[in-house]
Amino acid sequence: MKITLSVIKADVGSVGGHNIPSKKLVEAIENHVKSEGQRLLLDYKIFHTGDDTVILMSHTHGVNNTAVHKLAWDAFSRGTEVAKSQGLYGAGQDILKNAFSGNVRGMGPGSCEMEFEERPAEPFILFACDKTDPGAFNLPIYKIFADPFNTIGLVIDPSATTGFRFEIWDILESKRVFMDCPEELYKMLALIGAKSRYVIKRVYPKKGGKLPPEEAVANISTEKLYKIAGEYVGKDDPVALVRAQSGLPAVGEVLEPFSFPHLVAGWMRGSHNGPIMPVSQKNAVCTRFDGPPRV
Repeated sequence: MKITLSVIKADVGSVGGHNIPSKKLVEAIENHVKSEGQRLLLDYKIFHTGDDTVILMSHTHGVNNTAVHKLAWDAFSRGTEVAKSQGLYGAGQDILKNAFSGNVRGMGPGSCEMEFEERPAEPFILFACDKTDPGAFNLPIYKIFADPFNTIGLVIDPSATTGFRFEIWDILESKRVFMDCPEELYKMLALIGAKSRYVIKRVYPKKGGKLPPEEAVANISTEKLYKIAGEYVGKDDPVALVRAQSGLPAVGEVLEPFSFPHLVAGWMRGSHNGPIMPVSQKNAVCTRFDGPPRV
């Protein structure tokens, strides 16, 4: 059976600046998803990273499904109402349009989705960043799927030695290109090194592996808020889904690149560079200089 994973996140209000949503705000979002998503979703989980509230949903309706996206949009709208009633900072900050129009793309919230044939065991990892932009994922995703010094499976796993195909977006010109690794590795690095413009959007298996080549094994949100709003309204705070094991990088290989604190754009007012810091859920609260950027 084909399963869809949908991740939709937004900053709709925070206590004391860009820190953490209130408990009532998160409860309002969760109550709406729970009551209105009973017949729509297989499962869901709601959490936050910094001031961004994240909705993770599993269902069978495919990507860009109007009902699923409207569920998340309405949930964030309920959260916005609570944020305004509590006098939270940045109430409705990422809700940049007045009315829902089919899906959340171009409306403020960030999203990433994957549809695939579910394996007998289907491990996946959701990464959620705060105080940085989509380019923060370029180096880790490259190391996960193209660096054999991180992912030894690229060398010793017969189903992974063919490598992976990367979908890279030019987020300024709204163009994309597909590049195969390891064949086009050097050319790809020339692009994704300019992480403010070129970002990895998806990763696909190549023919000859265990998984269908048309089913993405990684997906990263690439929304740029300033391009939607026409002005600076906060960092883009990307999210990413990565599938693992059985012909794909192992969970440990997926996590390892985040142990290196590479420099990413973000921090205070999105105007600085600093090391990204991997944290647990309970430590996902940005305070010092509105940072550090964390995942």
